[in-house]
Amino acid sequence: MASAKPKKKNPRLASGRKRARQGVKLNAANTSLRSKYRTAVKNVEKAVLAGDKTKATELFAKAQSVLDTIADKGIFHKNKAARDKSRLSAKVKALATAAA
Repeated sequence: MASAKPKKKNPRLASGRKRARQGVKLNAANTSLRSKYRTAVKNVEKAVLAGDKTKATELFAKAQSVLDTIADKGIFHKNKAARDKSRLSAKVKALATAAA
């Protein structure tokens, strides 16, 4: 009968309370962006698996924008974003050469 999480204490100082509020907002924003990133990557990979070259290149361009945004905001490290873009690009290029 253990509870899921121990209850957190509320900060006493006004600055601490404000920081807690800001933390909730930032957490929600970061979670949303992380989800957007995963969706963008997944869509490109689905298009590659389907063999749709034009759709894959179109979705890859959108995914690049999302990856850059996430790296700029510091949610993921810039090297992770670069690595993911590189891998997606290789998959799209492989699809293009296989189709040609």
